[in-house]
Amino acid sequence: MTQQDVEMKEQQQQVAVSSTSSATPVLQHLKEIAQLIETGAYGREVRLILRAVRLTIALRRKLKASLVSSFLAFALAPGSEPHSRLSAYLPKDDENDMEVDTAASATVKHSSELEIYCYLLVLIFLIDQKKYTEAKACSSASISRLKNLNRRTVDVLASRLYFYYSLSYELTDDLSEIRGNLLALHRAATLRHDELGQETLLNLLLRNYLHYNLYDQAEKLRSKAPRFEAHSNQQFCRYLFYLGKIRTIQLEYTDAKESLLQAARKAPVAALGFRVQCNKWAVIVRLLLGEIPERTVFMQKGMEKALRPYFELTNAVRIGDLELFKTVAEKFSTTFSSDRTNNLIVRLRHNVIRTGLRNISISYSRISLADVAKKLRLDSPNPVADAESIVSKAIRDGAIDATLDHANGWMVSKETGDIYSTNEPQQAFNSRIAFCLNMHNEAVRALRFPPNSHKEKESAEKRRERQQQEQELAKHIAEEDDDDF
Repeated sequence: MTQQDVEMKEQQQQVAVSSTSSATPVLQHLKEIAQLIETGAYGREVRLILRAVRLTIALRRKLKASLVSSFLAFALAPGSEPHSRLSAYLPKDDENDMEVDTAASATVKHSSELEIYCYLLVLIFLIDQKKYTEAKACSSASISRLKNLNRRTVDVLASRLYFYYSLSYELTDDLSEIRGNLLALHRAATLRHDELGQETLLNLLLRNYLHYNLYDQAEKLRSKAPRFEAHSNQQFCRYLFYLGKIRTIQLEYTDAKESLLQAARKAPVAALGFRVQCNKWAVIVRLLLGEIPERTVFMQKGMEKALRPYFELTNAVRIGDLELFKTVAEKFSTTFSSDRTNNLIVRLRHNVIRTGLRNISISYSRISLADVAKKLRLDSPNPVADAESIVSKAIRDGAIDATLDHANGWMVSKETGDIYSTNEPQQAFNSRIAFCLNMHNEAVRALRFPPNSHKEKESAEKRRERQQQEQELAKHIAEEDDDDF
């Protein structure tokens, strides 16, 4: 062998060692997660399973096919049915990127929780690699396996599998195929008192219905679903968001606004896309209520670009310029279509006209209907008649304080009264107090305490009393011994 061949072989060995050393820590972390799951399964500690899921999400960007394959050989018995099924979903391209000694590590006797975790790990890897066909097959197999398990330690893993099961079908636009399965799973979770699975599946069903604009079916399911206290903050935020969308379509804008703002407030800071969607719908709902959102709503960190179309829309509604409103709606029609807010923006046209009419009534004590039509930029065949109809409806609804002079064709505005002589400031003050009290009550309910803390406190007090009695008894005996001498 020549000197050049020896150097080339040494370089290849160095490359192999470096690749193994960079991938080994990830595999070691996965093995530690497996041990964590085993400990939680045998000790029935659900919090350990939950911690394992969080650690896995943190490692998902570092996963490779060879790593997942090596972990499957560690966690599952090679040649077993789960190992063969899951290995078939993994690509074989980078199978030789890393060689790991799995003969010594395949000694763990896997539990049902660890098997379900392997399904979850493979499913996450396939979705991240955009292999959606394999992900659909893997998710369907995992759901079939879950149907035979009824253990509380599996519930956390099952809820994540439900989510990725729905996501894999949504990415291939086949959500309607699994609606029946989701309903059956929700029924089974209800019978098993799996509340985490119930809230996850309820959100997935609501998302399924809303994806196809089936708002009536979504509301029927939501109203008849069992009520219980939320276990996951993320699932509760999703539920509030879907509830806000349903309420918006049903014209219940006040309830919709409360749900959407609460979802945006409770959402984690890292969930930027979710908070953007909540703010988009909340802006539209507030505009439909006749409110103008503050500028700070559109200047939130990381949201300026996404909320720009809604900022310009808000500006058009605030001014009451119908022509500007049409221009903005046409300019950002693609964005509004992708956000599914087109129908709501069509409803805003009436609010734009009403806002413009309110500005006119404040500015003029008397103005002709022809000038009202010109200022509102009504492009109808008979603008004066339309302006008269709009003004009369606004007066009837209480939007403006004015009267119509049909003989002369005028709108006569009344003098603006003192708002502090009415009950409106008191109502606004009461609403703010109610909001603050509600937030305080939610914060109190969210407090967590160590389990059996009151019992531990009592036992500590009893222990202290017993030690004090023992010391007094020992002192009394010592005194008696001294007397004897």
